[in-house]
Formats: sequence, C-alpha cells, structure tokens
Amino acid sequence: MRICIIGGGLTGLSAAYYLSRTYSVDVLEASAETGGLLSSSPVHDTNIERYYHHCFSGDAHLLALMDELGLAADLTWLNGSTGYFSEGRIYPLTTPFEILRYPLLTLRDKIRLGLLTLRAGKYRASSYDDMTADAFILDTCGRHAYDSFFAPLLRSKFGDWRHEVSAAWLISRIAIRSDRGPQGERLGYLRHGYQSLITALSDAVRRNGGAIHTGIPAHALEKTEEGTWMVNGAPYDAVVSTVRPSILTSLGGPSLPEIPYQGAACVTMGLSRDVLQGIYWVNVKDEAPYGAVIGHTNFAPFEWYGEHIVYLASYFRDRLPEGHEERMITDFCNRFSVSRDEIRWHYMTTDTAAGPVYTTGYRNLIPPYEVDGLYCAGMFSSPNYPERSMEGSVAAAQAVAETITSREASRD
Repeated sequence: MRICIIGGGLTGLSAAYYLSRTYSVDVLEASAETGGLLSSSPVHDTNIERYYHHCFSGDAHLLALMDELGLAADLTWLNGSTGYFSEGRIYPLTTPFEILRYPLLTLRDKIRLGLLTLRAGKYRASSYDDMTADAFILDTCGRHAYDSFFAPLLRSKFGDWRHEVSAAWLISRIAIRSDRGPQGERLGYLRHGYQSLITALSDAVRRNGGAIHTGIPAHALEKTEEGTWMVNGAPYDAVVSTVRPSILTSLGGPSLPEIPYQGAACVTMGLSRDVLQGIYWVNVKDEAPYGAVIGHTNFAPFEWYGEHIVYLASYFRDRLPEGHEERMITDFCNRFSVSRDEIRWHYMTTDTAAGPVYTTGYRNLIPPYEVDGLYCAGMFSSPNYPERSMEGSVAAAQAVAETITSREASRD
C-alpha cells in the first residue's frame, strides 16, 4: 500500500513514522525543510525553534513518542515563570505571594481568579463551545478583572477575533496552565531543542523505507474511478493531508468546513543581557505590536547558548502589516529600555496559517479523520481542540494512522 502524506510538520512526520512501519510512505513538504511550526534555526552549536515551544508532563502521546525515538534522556523538566508588563513595569506573577501583591487587580478579583484557576480542570470545556470567552469571564470573574487582566490578553492573541473566541478555549488554556508549583509551571524542553525530535522522526521514516520530499508542495489532487487519489499526477492508495482544510479543498480534495486560521509573526533575538528580570513568559498589558515577550534563556539554561535569547510573539489576520519586524523591535527597545547595540542578532519568522482560531461553534467544524476516501489530521483535528499543542498533533497523527490500519485490516 502506497500512502502520500501532505505536509512535513509534526503531524505529518509523526503519521509517516507510524505508517512507514507497515506501508510505503511519501511525505511532500512545500518548504525547504521539515518541521513546520516546530522548525529551528542554528544558533552557535545548537538549534533554537523559530517559534517558542515547551511540553507538559501530561503530554502522554508526545512523551511516548520521544521515548520510542530515544530522546527521553534529553528531556529536561524546567520551571516556567510568568509576569505581566504594564506602564513601564514588569509584575512577577509566578508565586502566590507575587499574585497577592499584584496591584492591578482587587482582592475580590484575585479570589475569583484563583477559584477559576482551581476549578478549570473540572469544567467540561467542550460544553462551553457556544459561549464566548468574554461572557464566561464576565460571569465568573467580573468586569474589572476582564478589563484589567483578560481583555489585553485576548486582544493581543486574537485581535479582531477576540470577541468571537469561545469559552471552551479559555477554560482549556487556564486548566493546562494551572499545573504549577511555588516556582512556576513544570515544563519540558529537549536539551538540543525540538529540532532533535524532527530529525529523529525524519531519520526513522527513512530507515523504514519512507521518502521525504522537501520543496515539493502538493499542487493537484484528483480522485480516480477506483476511489483512490492522484497527488501531483502520481497514484496513491491513500492520502493523509495535514494542511489547512480550505487549502486541501482548493487542491481538488473534498469540500470541508471553513476553519478560521490566523497568522503568526515571531521575532527571535540574541541579547547581551537579561531584560525580563529572570522571568520566562511576560504578557504585555499595554497595546503593543506584540502580545508577549518570551525569555527563552530564563527557562532553558543560559549556559546552553552563551547569550540571552528572547522571542517577541504577535498574531495577525489575513496579511502582516508592512514593516512589522522593525516596529516590533523598536517598540521592544523603547518599552524595555534596550539599546540597539545590545541586540546581537535577530530575525523574524512568519506563517500565514499558524493555527486555528477557536471561535464559538468551532467544535462542529472539526472534520473526521476520513472524508470521501481521503484522510485528514492536523491542528484542526479533535485532539487539538480546544487548544492546539504538540501533544494534540502527535495524538492526531497516531489516530489517523490507526484509522488507516483498521480500514485496511477490515478489507483483508
């Protein structure tokens, strides 16, 4: 059986890994390299992700995959601290004492927010799919907490979509972030970056006899009279698409619901000093061309890199504004009192379809793993609802591989 996998990101490579153990697999990746949103760039003697990443202790599928690939010894558990930047100041929000001292919320706000955090894991998030995050926050935490704490986060994350985002996403986000001790969240990172996961997957696929073709996008799909598919004119017994559903439809695939996606633009910088007071993740309350500043070397050890690595994270809809990289860097320098000569290097990475936007009613848009004889898995799949993650991508890959295997077994 010959299978074509469209897309060489984490879902595509994971699906190829599971399927290549039994079948002949071809992976088509439009970019010059595999990895997708998990791709990396070389920094000195190691690699750094173009978009910030970490994993969680509950990521069962991802951790099992790392173990199978011999990466378990490289997985390091670290503490992720958090803060909020407002009006020229960083407010640490990692420990209970720091949260109690935070002056921009009232004591009543903090109590209600604390109760929401404690209860988040007990909510059935999917049952709130038709309720907006706005309505949920106003109901559980009140107007002041919404205006002073949540509204800036939703604005920076979703922009014009912020009032359409579902409470299901918010509840899931709070629940996954509530697993923390006195020193912050317990988060996982690979010693040599997640490029080692992409490399290990690619190597395993090739050892199994699979082929990975980079720089070759899928540009045409055609269903044959026998019910199989042609991809770029080549015949396959099965096709797994990991790309955005609307793109699959435009290539000639089945008609799928339109899932809203947003783009991401991330500036990565090497700095000569730490400007975040040792904090890993700093959300920006004030309006800015980015929503968060991520101090990677306040999470992963500074000694691994020999300089301070920082991400500026922003999202956009439809088209990235011209001059966005310079605008982000200029704002960062002004806001965090950084001189240009302290920035040793920088680059911006963009993706116009970085991830789904979990608007109300999103649950009804999720396609099944098999549609009209073609298989689909990716950030749009059910394991990535109502919050996308590396774990969800690996789980979706495993599920679609099992769907194909079961389908073939039933035909024998």
